[in-house]
Amino acid sequence: MRVILDTNVLLGALISPHGSPDAIYRAWRAARFDLVTSVSQLDALRRVSRYPKLKSILPAHRVGTMVKNMQRAIVLAQLPPLPDGIDTSDPNDACLLAMALGGEADYLVTGDRRAGLLQLTRMGRTRIVTPKAFCAETI
Repeated sequence: MRVILDTNVLLGALISPHGSPDAIYRAWRAARFDLVTSVSQLDALRRVSRYPKLKSILPAHRVGTMVKNMQRAIVLAQLPPLPDGIDTSDPNDACLLAMALGGEADYLVTGDRRAGLLQLTRMGRTRIVTPKAFCAETI
């Protein structure tokens, strides 16, 4: 099973060791599924973790360890263009959807209810679900 974790899920795993995001990250580390990421997502994770509101609660070494671990995942260097008719106002969402297509993912797990990804419910073969739903279905 191939899974994409939105950056907000990855950050959630670092912020709280008791939630669904952390359970998902630990399941990947235990080889329960294949993680799909991209060079651009790894760059975004590094960049976002330096935001002042996160920098105070996320030690740089924990983010660095996560990024290093994720380099052992399926890392996509190039992302395909999105099909016509798929319009996202957020470039990060476009990246995640392109990762879903390029990585032939089974799931895209996101906690961002405002961006509209969850309303899509699916991108090709990829189901788009919340961390809680993913845990209930697979872990």
